[in-house]
Amino acid sequence: MSVTDRFSLSGKKALVTGASKGIGTELCSVLAEAGADIVALARDQAGLAEVQKAVEARGRRCLVIPADLGQPEAPERAAREALAAWGTIDILVNNAGVSFPKLMVDQTIAEWDLIQAVNLRAPWLIARTLVPAMMAQKSGKIVNVSSQTSAVALTEHGAYAASKNGLNGLTKVMTAEWAPYNIQCNTVCPTVTMTPMGQQVWGDPAKLGPMVAKIPAGRVAQTVEVCDVILFLCSQASDMINGQDIFVDGGYTAV
Repeated sequence: MSVTDRFSLSGKKALVTGASKGIGTELCSVLAEAGADIVALARDQAGLAEVQKAVEARGRRCLVIPADLGQPEAPERAAREALAAWGTIDILVNNAGVSFPKLMVDQTIAEWDLIQAVNLRAPWLIARTLVPAMMAQKSGKIVNVSSQTSAVALTEHGAYAASKNGLNGLTKVMTAEWAPYNIQCNTVCPTVTMTPMGQQVWGDPAKLGPMVAKIPAGRVAQTVEVCDVILFLCSQASDMINGQDIFVDGGYTAV
């Protein structure tokens, strides 16, 4: 098999959550360019329409499913809608995430619960709905987008860190239970990435400067750099990589 074939997603169907902004938007285009048809899932219907145009411009199909993953019934409903339309999903990227940066003494219960619901509960619910079809076909890829905050303490990110640490642990149990069915489950853990959420948290240069100073690469990540790692984990080239937390952090966690 050629290098091109090993990295190709031709004939695959990928579901991407948080598809209407940031990493999710870029990822839908990257996976489509590699050959995958896309199920784009997000709350923002206008953003989803733009994603659909971008995917179809690359010659791939795009099914858009509006959903608020903070609602208990929404993740499973959306996943079942995707299965009803396309029969099976080969690739799941749980990318959707929310954050309300506050000191832990100031975080509200409502904010805590929403962060856990979107960042941790929804990936479990979507995965458990899609996985039986992956098991039946004896192949599947699941990539959970985590954060460098899952490995290092970051003030004002207590609830967010808890959700991402939980996501890393959940991914390892996914691996233990689903690897015998040839399903690979991994996390990608980016450093600061200037998505709309990243801009909201780190847009103030006075706050961003000290963070960048801790990154040996001397800069934040670009969305496409995160997406290219996810592409690798969605391809045949990564079939022996399972249960790993892969940091796209410019060396932040290495020093």
